[in-house]
Amino acid sequence: MRAYAELHVLTCFSFRRSVANPQQLVLRAHELGYQGLAITDEVSLAAVVRAHEAAKECGMHLIVGSECHWSEEDLPGALDLIFLVPDSTAYTQLCQLISRARRRGPKGGYQLLPCDLELDLSSLLVIWKPQAQQSISQLNQTAYWLKKRFDHHLWIGVTRWLQAHDQLWSETIKQLGCEHAIPIVACGGILMSHREQKPLLDVMTALERHCRIDECGLNLAANAEAHLRPIETLEKLYPSAWLDESSKIAKQCHFSMSQLSYQYPRELVPQHQTPIEYLRFLTYQGLAQRYGGATPDHVTELIEHELSIIEDMAVEAFFLTVHDLVCYAKSQGILCQGRGSAANSAVCYCLGITEVDPAQQSLLFERFISKERNEPPDIDVDFEHERREEILQYIYQKYGRERAALAATVVTYRPKSALKDVGRALGFDAQLLNQLTRSLAWWDKPDDWPKRLQECGINPSHPKTQWLLKLTQQLIGTPRHLSQHVGGMVISNEPLHKLVPVENAAMADRTIIQWDKDDLETLGLLKVDCLALGMLTVLRKTMQSLDPSMTLSMIPKEDSATYDMLCKADAIGVFQVESRAQMAMLPRLKPRCFYDLVIEIAIVRPGPIQGDMVHPYLKRRQSQEQVNYPNPKLSEVLKRTLGVPIFQEQVMQIAMVAANFSAGQADQLRRAMAAWKRRGGLEPFRETLVEGMLNNGYTQEFAERIYSQIQGFGDYGFPESHAASFALLTYFSAWLKCHHPAAFACALLNSQPMGFYAPAQIIHDVIRHGIEIQPVDINQSEWDCTLIKNNMTNPAIRLGFNQVKGLSAARINKLIKERSIQTFKSIESLAERTGLFKNELSALSKSGAFDSFNRDRRSIHWSTLASRRQGDLLAHTTIQESNNHLEPTPDTQVLFEDYETLGYSLSHHPIAMLRDRLHGPIIRSDQLKKYEHLKNQLVDVLGLVTHRQRPGTASGVIFLSIEDEAGLINIIVWPKVAAQYTKAVLAGQVLRIRGRIQQRDGSLHIIAHSIHANDQELATID
Repeated sequence: MRAYAELHVLTCFSFRRSVANPQQLVLRAHELGYQGLAITDEVSLAAVVRAHEAAKECGMHLIVGSECHWSEEDLPGALDLIFLVPDSTAYTQLCQLISRARRRGPKGGYQLLPCDLELDLSSLLVIWKPQAQQSISQLNQTAYWLKKRFDHHLWIGVTRWLQAHDQLWSETIKQLGCEHAIPIVACGGILMSHREQKPLLDVMTALERHCRIDECGLNLAANAEAHLRPIETLEKLYPSAWLDESSKIAKQCHFSMSQLSYQYPRELVPQHQTPIEYLRFLTYQGLAQRYGGATPDHVTELIEHELSIIEDMAVEAFFLTVHDLVCYAKSQGILCQGRGSAANSAVCYCLGITEVDPAQQSLLFERFISKERNEPPDIDVDFEHERREEILQYIYQKYGRERAALAATVVTYRPKSALKDVGRALGFDAQLLNQLTRSLAWWDKPDDWPKRLQECGINPSHPKTQWLLKLTQQLIGTPRHLSQHVGGMVISNEPLHKLVPVENAAMADRTIIQWDKDDLETLGLLKVDCLALGMLTVLRKTMQSLDPSMTLSMIPKEDSATYDMLCKADAIGVFQVESRAQMAMLPRLKPRCFYDLVIEIAIVRPGPIQGDMVHPYLKRRQSQEQVNYPNPKLSEVLKRTLGVPIFQEQVMQIAMVAANFSAGQADQLRRAMAAWKRRGGLEPFRETLVEGMLNNGYTQEFAERIYSQIQGFGDYGFPESHAASFALLTYFSAWLKCHHPAAFACALLNSQPMGFYAPAQIIHDVIRHGIEIQPVDINQSEWDCTLIKNNMTNPAIRLGFNQVKGLSAARINKLIKERSIQTFKSIESLAERTGLFKNELSALSKSGAFDSFNRDRRSIHWSTLASRRQGDLLAHTTIQESNNHLEPTPDTQVLFEDYETLGYSLSHHPIAMLRDRLHGPIIRSDQLKKYEHLKNQLVDVLGLVTHRQRPGTASGVIFLSIEDEAGLINIIVWPKVAAQYTKAVLAGQVLRIRGRIQQRDGSLHIIAHSIHANDQELATID
């Protein structure tokens, strides 16, 4: 077989131009016996790491490259060049070229200019793809200029897709090459890995041109030849010399992505010290602050152990970089806390990055970093979500745009977005597609789609519909576009464009690289995760409202009243334990100390649930089952969780104690355990694990049981260090809710959007706790909600303008400034003095902000409509109009206006108004406990839907939360019932549910038997 390398390949990362997955392309090229494969996406290297990983596994020679286009506006004729990378110098040149082009354009775009061809591109290999529409004189002119510019690094590329005039064009190119002494090479122009992807490629073409497939005409590919074809087929299309030339070019390309050399930033280290010396100095400085003068010996040993590993792996600068960010945040009064596996590190604790003492928690440093894994550590630091941008800008200012950028996130097609895009391309009605996607739940499988289509009036057996279903399934999982990571910053000692192309993000003053976090891990590049956490914002705002000098360290530890509150599942707004699953677990687990919170957070997770660890733990905790350990040696590992492994670290420790695994080997086991369900990888550890246990005297039965338990964790095991970090914030937020509920609720309202509950549920919760809520008032409210001190135990909360939809802080602050001069006494004078627009006045009116003027709402609305002239000819004319004829505003209109502008009402609840209109007895949430003793008796409840959940571990069970005027009601919907009442379950806003009361350990639910939506009845209330 003739040697051939494909040198022109676009992947699906050339968005909407190709549908070829980079991994599939590599495997297909290897299967066809290609000598090499070049990934040449359009002004992009986004796919090369994934292709590199696949190439390493199968032994394929991967060539890095990119396709670049210059338009006719910039040059005498359009210019299409493919740049290939033979060595590291050429790679840097290509990255720089791509970065320059991308930084000029908006997010997702680029602009190549003629001056870019004057850059140093001397090490790159260049393939010119002439365009057939160019004249012979233009081709000769371009060939002469390119030959002079690139000399022996230049080739002419020819692609034959079996189209008209292929043979004639090949002859033209042959003559052009001879005249200018430029060698010719065969190029596939690949857009698909297999020809069967042609219909999907047509969909992408239609989407790119914003039209239907049947409107694309000649813009569609004429056939399916733009796929990887067998060499035997290529030999019939191209001269042998052209095919051989591809092999010659491939042999010149020795560069591999493995050759990239990343260097940590170095300026944080003083000149007279090495990185490890400075890190040791800072660590022991922090150690003295953490422990005072009485540091336990085992803590010092732990720190030295960690520093030794850090030095061996040469990652000192990483710790110093994160330490610098944390120090900056604290200097600016920004709350922050490291979490995740970093909480296993005593060094991180001493540096102030984390707040969990690993010496007390018996955590494993190797869960965080190990020599065997040989990867850079991963430190996640949470910052206040409203101030995280300050940290990102600090990084940009300190290291410069050249050396710092956000990691990318690859946004892929999901079922709804895929259905919409394929449907648009096929010509389905847009309104019908919206109806269809609204009817889909995230858990619906492709087998459920025909039923959903039929419900929407679409014939699932129609050929066009069959194509919709088929192409949608093909599109799901395909990259849609590059977005920015939530906070993963890549920082380098040298300019980033030497490592990876950089481009603009959608948000101003931000740049991103073209690789995501998985790509960075593959290549061993440092990524610092600066994450945004709303609860940190809430904690700071709560403390500021109580005492500006207050800090988290001042909160008393192990407060019994706080645990009493949690045991009653009074946890709305409390970090990590406010979900309905956690609130159902709280009365059963009954946390009485900090470590109980660590377990509470970790146990309501898929891993312990699927591994059947929840019920054994609860039974032992409630003394319903005896605590026993498989072996005395394992008692130290499992005693804190009553003999039941709950955390990832415990699985690692079991392997170390029972099977003599090293800490690094145990971490490899954990990583294999986390991935085995997706791609296997756990079986190789089975033999080592079982053999190690047998050698230590354990029985075969015990060894097999441990292995089975490890399998039960799947990819859902929760690290103890992560749970401990979160448990700190859980306790802080619970203590503030318990002892300062008004201040805590006020901070929650001022930190939206965040958390599990909307402002409506937060407000109704504090009202049930006896806290007064005062409405938005034009003369009393600030932008934020505020506390009103009074003689009562708890202050009242005055709602702020931030609760009103459609208002901006900037314009309201102008209103507040004007109000400070003189309070507003009428809408007319307010409109004249503030210049608010009609929509803003209307929003304020509907929210009740003018109710303190002691006028009816309709009268107020009339005044807002008459008072504001939007820059018209009557701007300086006073208009007097009578509103004496207006009828009083009915309560129902006030209710609807409140919900329209605020999302809730302080005066009325929709369910209270609706209740009397429906037949039969409907039980209020606060009355359910009276009926819990009546087994199997059906009751009716009514409420607004606040949450819909269908956990992957629940075997199809749907959990609903509904709210009536007295509180929340939790509903369990079994799969058969959900299938019977699908539309109401998925789309209903006001549900009447008949079901049976289930009470367990203080947690009460309704097991649904029937579900009906009453949205229409709510809309017709008089």
